[in-house]
Amino acid sequence: MISAREALALLREGNRRFVADRERGARVGATRRNELTERQEPFAIVLGCSDSRVPAEIVFDQGLGDLFVIRVAGNIVAPSQIGSVEFAAEQFHTRLVVVLGHSGCGAILATIDQLKRPVEKQPRNLRAIVDRVRPSVEPLLATPLRDDHQALVSNAVRANVRASASNLRHGSDILEQLIERDDLLVVGAEYSLETGVVEFFEGLPAGQ
Repeated sequence: MISAREALALLREGNRRFVADRERGARVGATRRNELTERQEPFAIVLGCSDSRVPAEIVFDQGLGDLFVIRVAGNIVAPSQIGSVEFAAEQFHTRLVVVLGHSGCGAILATIDQLKRPVEKQPRNLRAIVDRVRPSVEPLLATPLRDDHQALVSNAVRANVRASASNLRHGSDILEQLIERDDLLVVGAEYSLETGVVEFFEGLPAGQ
């Protein structure tokens, strides 16, 4: 399995191809499908949002078997997401985990709306998502950002990514050990709906 730094370079290059609308390098045909019937070796784990506009395989221009993708509204971290990351990191020896948020995230917007204008009868399952995003957003409402909606959303998206990355690093004994012993890397990134660019901004190694 390739190193986290090598995996990060592959994702960056794939995103550059996607943004430039160059010829795709992804392997998605029958030959690749047949190669994967007995095994898989994903080189990166991506915990991303369920938003239909942010499919990780496409925005990183990767093919079948390249990425182990976990998608949930708001790219939140709950036990099932932690367990999924643990599984891939241990089973496939994948050494890069990317928490991928995106601009204009609906889960962030729903949380801001709930905090500014509380709804008593919010659906229970939606509330479970909002409650996990809330700790990232609530402190921002005590700052001047409260009066600048666009800046508030932008900062909240990144705060939520940072929180999810931290929860992965420190919410699992297995992942903590892999980070300390086997160079597992957990980084945060944001996808721009407007430009298609993925910016890696959190948890990067020196020089990255």
